[in-house]
Order: sequence, then C-alpha cells, then structure tokens
Amino acid sequence: MSTVSERPSNRPSESSMQLRFDNVPLDEVEKIPCRVFRHATQASLAVAQQIAALIRTREGEGRPCVLGLATGSTPVGVYNALVRMHQEEGLSFRNVITFNLDEYYPMQPHELQSYVRFMHEHLFDHVDIDPANIHIPDGTLVDTDVDDYCRRYEQAIQQCGGIDLQLLGIGRTGHIGFNEPGSGRNSRTRLITLDRITRRDAASDFFGDDNVPRRAITMGVGTILDAHQVVIMAFGEGKARITAEAIEGEITSSVAASFLQKHPNSQFFIDEAAAEHLTRRRCPWTLGKVKWDETLIRKAVIWLAQQVDKPVLKLTEEDYNEEGLQDLVATRGSAYEINLQVFRSLQSTITGWPGGKPDHEKKPGDRSQAHEHIYPKRVLIFSPHPDDDVISMGGTLIRLVDQGHEVHVAYQTSGNIAVFDDDAIRFAEFAAEFNRHFGIDPQRTGELEAHIEEFVKNKQPGQVDSPEVQFIKGIIRRAEARAATRFCGVPAEQLHFQDLPFYETGRVRKKPLGDEDIQMTMDLLNKVQPHQIYCAGDLSDPHGTHRTCLAAVLNACLRLKEESWYQDSAVWLYRGAWQEWGPHQLEMSVPISPQELMRKRAAIFKHESQKDKALFPGSDPREFWQRAEDRNRSTAQLFDALGLAEYEAIEGFVRWKGDLDTVL
Repeated sequence: MSTVSERPSNRPSESSMQLRFDNVPLDEVEKIPCRVFRHATQASLAVAQQIAALIRTREGEGRPCVLGLATGSTPVGVYNALVRMHQEEGLSFRNVITFNLDEYYPMQPHELQSYVRFMHEHLFDHVDIDPANIHIPDGTLVDTDVDDYCRRYEQAIQQCGGIDLQLLGIGRTGHIGFNEPGSGRNSRTRLITLDRITRRDAASDFFGDDNVPRRAITMGVGTILDAHQVVIMAFGEGKARITAEAIEGEITSSVAASFLQKHPNSQFFIDEAAAEHLTRRRCPWTLGKVKWDETLIRKAVIWLAQQVDKPVLKLTEEDYNEEGLQDLVATRGSAYEINLQVFRSLQSTITGWPGGKPDHEKKPGDRSQAHEHIYPKRVLIFSPHPDDDVISMGGTLIRLVDQGHEVHVAYQTSGNIAVFDDDAIRFAEFAAEFNRHFGIDPQRTGELEAHIEEFVKNKQPGQVDSPEVQFIKGIIRRAEARAATRFCGVPAEQLHFQDLPFYETGRVRKKPLGDEDIQMTMDLLNKVQPHQIYCAGDLSDPHGTHRTCLAAVLNACLRLKEESWYQDSAVWLYRGAWQEWGPHQLEMSVPISPQELMRKRAAIFKHESQKDKALFPGSDPREFWQRAEDRNRSTAQLFDALGLAEYEAIEGFVRWKGDLDTVL
C-alpha cells in the first residue's frame, strides 16, 4: 500500500514530455538547459543526488567541496534528501564548505525567519559538517561594517577556490539570491533594498508585510556566475511565467536569472507545473513531431482557437497549417472532425447537476453520469482552511445543497495563524463582557483577558502565539465557517472541524504529514461514507497546506479503496484560491448563475477575518472573493469564446484517477 511516508524512488522520473524532444535542438528555444520532472520531490531528489556525487568526487580527490546554498521552500526537499543520504547511505559532509546566498538585514540568528536558523534546522544540525566551514551572511552587523564584511565574504569564497556548485531558487521577479530587478551582471556581495513583490512574498514568514525587513545582504549576480556549476530550481504554477522568461527570454537585468543563459554550466530543475509556459509544454507541436493523445489534442485546439481568435467549430485547415498544426490534421483527420471532437469533449464537461440528476428531472438528450442511480448523494467537501470551500467551490456547494444532497464539510486545519492580533483582542473583549454580564467566572475571565492583552502588546514580529491566543484565533475561524455554511444551507451537525495535527505548530512552517493525520481522515470518511468527495487540488498554495491536506485525503482513500461504500464514490479536485485548472484539464464544469455568484460572494464575506486584507494574501493582492470571481468568470468567458454556451461564471473540477502521483 502506497502512503505519503514512503521514500521516493532513487531514480527520479523526468517528464515524458521532455523525453519526446530528446532529438530536437531545444537549445534553440531554451537558452538554459532544463530538466522537467513530474513532481518537485523527484526534481529535489535528482539535485540531491548530483550534490552527493560531487561531494564524494571531491572527497576522493582529497579536496573540499564548496557549495553555495539557498533558503526558502524550494530547496527544502534537497536538504531532506541529503540528510537521509547522510543518515542511511554514509554521505559525509566533513569535506564540505558552504556559502549561503543571502540573509535579511537586520536579522538575529535565533529569530524564526533567520536563514542561519533555517539552514541549521534543515541541514547543518543533521549532518557532520564542521561548523567552521559554514558561512552565512551576518545580519547582526552595524551599517558601517557591512561593506567591509561583504568584501571579506567575497575573499573567503575566492580563497576556497570558488564555489563548485551553486544552488538557487527563482523569485517571482526573476531574482536569484536577493538580486532584485536592476541588479547588474557584475554585481558582488552587497547590501540591497528588497523589492515590494519580494517583501510581499515573504510576508507570511513574518506575519505581515510591515514586519519584513526592507534590506538584505546578498551575493551578487557576478558572484553567482563565477560558480563552476549552477543548479536553479522552480516549482509550481506560480513560477511558470518567470521561469519561461529566464529560460527562453532575452537577457536583461530586470530578470536576474536570465544572466544564467551565458553561464557555461547552468541547469534548471523544475516540475511540470513550473514548466507550463515553456514552449515544450505550452505548444510542443511547434518543436517537432509529438505523440497525439486526447488531452494534447484538446490543448492544441484550444490554443489554436485563442491564437486566431475563433470559436472551435470555425477553425479551418488553413488555421491549423499556418499555426504549425499540420501534423495533427494529417494524422487525425479533417479540421472539421477534430473541431467537433474537441467541441463535444468540452461540452460534455458542462453540467448543472454536479451530484447527478434524479429521474424526474431528466430530459431527452441528457448525458448519463457515473453513480447517478444514487440520489440524493452524501457529499463530503474537504476544505484545507476554513474558507477554501466557499472560495473555490462555493457555487457548486450551494447547487449541491439546493438540489437536495446531504452535504458535509470537513475543515482540515484551524487556520488560526491567519488571524490578525487585533481580532483576537476584540473577540477576547467580547467574551469578557459577555461573561461579566452573565456572571460567568469573572476571576478566570479577567485573567484571560489580561493575558491576551499583555501577550499581544509585547509580541515580537513572527513570535508564535500563546496557546490561549491560538485557541481564540481558531474559534474565530470556526465561527466564520459556521456562518458561511449556514448561509449556504449546510446544517451545523454536518460540519467537521478536524484540526489535523500537522498544522498545529503555531508557525507558518508545518510538520510533515503523519499517520495520525491520515487516520483522522479515514475515520471521517468511514463515518460519512460519501458518494462524492471534493478536495483542493490547488497546489500553488505558497505555504504548502493545500498539498499536505490533499495528500491526507488521497492516502486515506487509497487505504479505504476496498471498502464497499467506496466503490460508489468519486473524488473531485477543485481549485480557485491560488490557481485555476487549464481548460484542457477540466472534466466537470459547473455553470454558476449571476444569483448564485452573488450568494457565493456573500458566503465568502462571512469570513470577516479574511476580508479587506488577509494576513497571508500570497502573491496576489486581490481579496480572495475577487480572485475567485475573476477566475470563475474567465473560465466562462473562455468557454463562450470557444463557441460554447455563455454563462456568468464556471467552477471547474478534475476527477482523481486513483493514485498519489497528483501530489508526490
């Protein structure tokens, strides 16, 4: 039985899309060599194996291995794999010297956001590296000492013979290290002012934009380019556009990573999501012959329709020929036949009855759906945070309730870190006034009120909340979830607050998914025995909670797949909070009327602690309701442009195919 705790294969699986073009000169398009893997874990393992091989080679030569290291969520998988290799395969770090890319300024090494602390927690404390060989920019210096320190940092790298392998991530502005847009090709280690986008992206680690330092010490672009070998990693749809710019675009100081195009030994390691804007993924048929399957045909025809601004059924053979799709017509029949195939495929995804139609509602020509003999259905919607259900599939949730299904909602985490301190004080004051008025334990009430006020007043940026504050923030989010689902018509007894243990750290960084999380999910599934299961496939969530919550559900489903009730179940994946499904991926498209869209918005508004300004908004400055509506409307507008029926909005879903490849 496959579980999330299993170790990945020691042979990372590269994307088949890349392998199809092994004989095509990709370097004409991709100016930095690029390896694409199905998932981030596979890419991370490949990078770790490359680093381990270099360490062993240098040890065999009797000389040190000098590594340039990066921080952030991207390289964590690499460090986890290196630690495992040290513990289980005897990989030694005795001959390793490290230089880290950057550090916030000012920053004390013990603080939660310190890169010194990060590196020790993720790597150094778990291997046999000599502490004297660790170099990380010093965020404790006074301003007048920084320039001299940076010169000495450069000298230390040179005295070690230069960096053998530099590990990098890429920021949304294309920065490497903290080399923000405008950083020159020959820049060196220095103090730099952080771009507002970089600071916004870091806000979650600091519990708010205002707490993010405005400066950092970083290696320069020139320092990075001096490394003998450079490995740059990018994961997730959120990095797709900037990754394509760096790999295929022009060299420019506005995208510092593009300078790697001139490095003699640089390479990208990315997952399929981050590769989505590369030519090989966006329109691979322009690079040469491809193996046409139904998904790729649908993707190509939708792409073509957008390129020439025509509905699908109006595409001509000339359109196919002029846009490089001659091979598709030659191998799959006439343009008309291909158009009709794709049009019908898209049309078949549209349903106003996501739970299936009862017999008395069926009309001539209705398409049959799986398990539609079961009506009404028991439906279980898994929501990673207390608002993802209404944000991402609120219209479908309302439709399921209105159509008579028994809808349950499982809130997988408390979401307690995403509440502002002022809200906690406000609700504590409300509770205190309530208790005093009704004579409920005034002494204990006063003690708690004083604790909340004192704690928040003296709280340091990024400090973990006390258990009392965490609890208050948790019940704020619970109350909001109850209000939103009550508005949608879901009874209170059909809400399930799981508070999965992996989340309850009080910090942005969470624990790995464990057996207890999976067992709790299994217990709930066995209790409800749903005919439909909905869970978040929105893996671009920058904090990783969605991915972990999805892994909990899919692991639980795999362990329960032999249960009799599961035979009549279907698992649907939704998106919307951070990213939308591509139109070629959709397998169920639920139209949302103008009235339902307003009801969905009203349900989202019940989450008042996330309204106006969320504590962790991510890279998108819009409110969550605005993101959801814009994405839902965009999907409907695209369907309209492709020649399908015109709707106000559409929520899209993809059916889970029954394995863990979705999240591993």
